[in-house]
Amino acid sequence: MAGKTSEGVGFSAEEKQAMKQRAEELRATKGVKGAAKLAKELEACVEAIEQLSGIDSEVATRVHTIVSEEAPDLNPKTFYGFPAYANGDGKVVVFVQPKSKFDTRYPTVNFDEPAKLDDGDMWATSFAVIAITPAVEQRLRDLVKQAVS
Repeated sequence: MAGKTSEGVGFSAEEKQAMKQRAEELRATKGVKGAAKLAKELEACVEAIEQLSGIDSEVATRVHTIVSEEAPDLNPKTFYGFPAYANGDGKVVVFVQPKSKFDTRYPTVNFDEPAKLDDGDMWATSFAVIAITPAVEQRLRDLVKQAVS
């Protein structure tokens, strides 16, 4: 997402803020282990979702429920300020990028490298969501189940 800024090529203000949020996330759990760390990360994830509004809130809330039901072994946390869900190694499998974060047209549900969405030589890992419908919810459920299979 790096592009031209008023100073030339570099990170945008939104990107810099996301990096600061990630550093704070890491500092917040430094030295915390086990159940205490998981609880702190869950709290941060829920707080991140509660700060959202509109379609961002709808998508993040629905993904949170879907992951809880379909992939309970994934641990809620935040990832650059986004609601995210990680495997036991702490690697993010799925996260929600709210449209408000970078002033985009729509929020996205994104699957990181540990997600097992492989399908031939090319497959999608990011999905734009403009409405939560029964069909969208089912597709998200299927993707989450596949991601952790």
